[in-house]
Amino acid sequence: MTGVERTGGGAFDAGPLLLGVRHHGPGSARAVRAALETARPRVVLIEGPPEADALIPLAADEEMRPPVALLAHAVDEPGRSAFWPLAEFSPEWVAIRWALDHDVPARFIDLPATHTLAWHSPSAQKGPDDAASEADVRVDPLAVLAETAGYDDPERWWEDVVEHRGVGDGDPLAPFTALEEAMGALRETCGSGGHDRDLVREAYMRLQVRAAQREFADQVAVVCGAWHVPALRRKATVAADKALLKGLPKAKVDMTWVPWTHRRLSRSSGYGAGIDSPGWYGHLFGAPDRPVERWLTKVAGLLREEDRIVSSAHVIEAVRLAETLAAMRGRPLPGLSETTDAVRAVMCEGSDVPLALVHDRLVVGNVLGEVPRSAPAVPLQRDLARIQRRLRLKPEALERELELDLRKETDAERSRLLHRLRLLGVGWGEPAASRGSTGTFRETWRLRWEPELSVRVAEAGVWGTTVLAAATAKVEADAVAAQGLVEVTALAERCLLAELPDALPAVMRILADRAALDADVGHLAQALPALVRSLRYGDVRGTDTGALAEVAAGLAERVFVGLPPACAALDADAAEEVRRHVDAVQGAVALLSEAAAPVQAVSGDAGEAGAAAPDGVVGPGPAASGESSVAGQGGARRGASPAYDGLRRRWQAVLRVLSSRDTVPGVIRGRAVRLLLDDGELAQDQAARLMGLVLSPGTPPADAAAWIEGFVGGGSGGGMLLVHDERLLGLVDEWLSGVPAEAFTDVLPLLRRTFSAYEPGVRRTLGELVRRGPGHRGTVTAGSGIPGFAPELDSERADAVLPVVRLLLGLDAGEEDIDNNLVGVA
Repeated sequence: MTGVERTGGGAFDAGPLLLGVRHHGPGSARAVRAALETARPRVVLIEGPPEADALIPLAADEEMRPPVALLAHAVDEPGRSAFWPLAEFSPEWVAIRWALDHDVPARFIDLPATHTLAWHSPSAQKGPDDAASEADVRVDPLAVLAETAGYDDPERWWEDVVEHRGVGDGDPLAPFTALEEAMGALRETCGSGGHDRDLVREAYMRLQVRAAQREFADQVAVVCGAWHVPALRRKATVAADKALLKGLPKAKVDMTWVPWTHRRLSRSSGYGAGIDSPGWYGHLFGAPDRPVERWLTKVAGLLREEDRIVSSAHVIEAVRLAETLAAMRGRPLPGLSETTDAVRAVMCEGSDVPLALVHDRLVVGNVLGEVPRSAPAVPLQRDLARIQRRLRLKPEALERELELDLRKETDAERSRLLHRLRLLGVGWGEPAASRGSTGTFRETWRLRWEPELSVRVAEAGVWGTTVLAAATAKVEADAVAAQGLVEVTALAERCLLAELPDALPAVMRILADRAALDADVGHLAQALPALVRSLRYGDVRGTDTGALAEVAAGLAERVFVGLPPACAALDADAAEEVRRHVDAVQGAVALLSEAAAPVQAVSGDAGEAGAAAPDGVVGPGPAASGESSVAGQGGARRGASPAYDGLRRRWQAVLRVLSSRDTVPGVIRGRAVRLLLDDGELAQDQAARLMGLVLSPGTPPADAAAWIEGFVGGGSGGGMLLVHDERLLGLVDEWLSGVPAEAFTDVLPLLRRTFSAYEPGVRRTLGELVRRGPGHRGTVTAGSGIPGFAPELDSERADAVLPVVRLLLGLDAGEEDIDNNLVGVA
């Protein structure tokens, strides 16, 4: 017999070799590898769900890169799931790889997932709340042992006792013997630790160990949580263990490997052993020597990438400081706390801002594992993986921004994929505001793959075997189940974004039915902007939106009819809500006219057409106001159909009704006047006359203040209007100066809300104008006629800005017709 064989035989003299570990502990992982090399068992039993035994060989696949996790989910309810995460430094993973490398069978022996998932089912005897309550009172063995040793931090104690202990020439089994004794004493004091499910799990594990001993002649190694070792060593009858397992609930489950991340290892999940610093533990496990020096070199490299000045001298000083701190604190080696303090003092100059980056990128880390293509997966997952490879969209744990140009076919397909996944509840990407462009041909996404998304994909698999089919079926079902008109219009918009042509007709039928039955003006006004935005998206994406346009036009007509009566007898909160509806309809009508115009007043190529109005603008902001001004100066938009031009005129007639009715709250009347002024349908002197009437002494101060808020508040550019129109500013100033003292306190909050929304520069200019007084306000306006403008257009000054405007809009410098239109807008 060889020496190894003799040593191995001695390891099993007292029964199975029980290797108690800390899940995701690199020190435990190194010790397990050394113990297995010494003992050479004939079988390795590992804490984990037995249903995953068939998946163990995949751990040796060259495409498998930890961190990964075993995922179990109920077949009839995929959202009911559990994970067993494994990192490269997890003792269980090391045991699996050792067994595969040495052609030794490896098996999982924990309670089957069929019972685990059923245990947490609402129909089981114990629900999630019961399990959570048990988890809250469960004893933390590491905390108790650390406290006994005089440590106030369990992580620090574990580092000193295990992680910083090298595997030398001593007995590789000694650490496990000592840990077993400590856990045995602890369990004698605390019992099961307040978690009855552990008793059931341990009974099942004892049965599996007995079966393996019979099969492999006692040469059995067991890798499990250190807490369970005393229970597995304890003598118990087979009948008693089987009695504990009798009557357990069951659920049909599927299992597979899924990618995991270091960030998710920091959570308590699956093995119930989340760690705070997976990146640091991975470094300790992988560093061949001098872990502190290598770690601080990594930190220096990261900070240099972020343009911070860090030299080799900084690294040397940080190493010295970390070692000094460890000696002062009585630690065998510098731990994470010592290296962190050294990095803060030496490399970050005492600042926690760059230190937060080090913690996020290195201490925790953004490593995302990979699983082989041969791993079991639902058909939807396989289709998604195929599309991801074709579109070169690799899932990553680190959040990143993705800019898409929808005029490019690949980017358009990426956009469709991300929108379809969002409809399925797979939030891989979230839309973000685009930088540098406001056209509808551009999209910006924030992408970040989380391991839980694998569960969402499995859940979505009930809707279809491909992403397209599943998204289509899900949208149709959501449209039928939608409770209100707003939800259906949002689905119609998302249908166009995701390009689901088979689902759109069904959604449109339901939308038309709901619109016909819904008589609430507020609901109709909320639904209209989404419909109009959908028309613009359809135009950019080449989708036929004829039916959508008809519904939008009909919806707008119903809003026009119902809005004036709905504005009577409203309190302040209801009036503010209706004011927002008015803003939304104003923007929607403007965009509806734009969507119907074959030739835009300001247009470049097909994609640039959307740049005339920022995507998603539905209020009277710069885009709506600017477009209205063009209409006011040049009549109806060139190219707009007569039907939509008439729609615009009818809306302006509604605004005139709202602006003149005394029963309409002041905030709505003021906003109607402002929108008519912006559209060029109301002259400056008419607006000033209406303001003068409202601000006359006969109007209650509160009503006048509300009118002012509607006219110049709400982020509608009213501050600049007051800056450039001395008559309007003078009327406000005169009215405010004459408000009685007893009424001033009542109107002050309203006025403060109105004027505080202005940018600081606008507020400063208004204050300066008021300070100068009426006789000097003309100094900020030029010429005569309309305040702020010269009597006629200065063509030479307008021509000077055209190159810059063309550059900003990305237009061709040779388009003379565009130049003429730009001059008209200027």
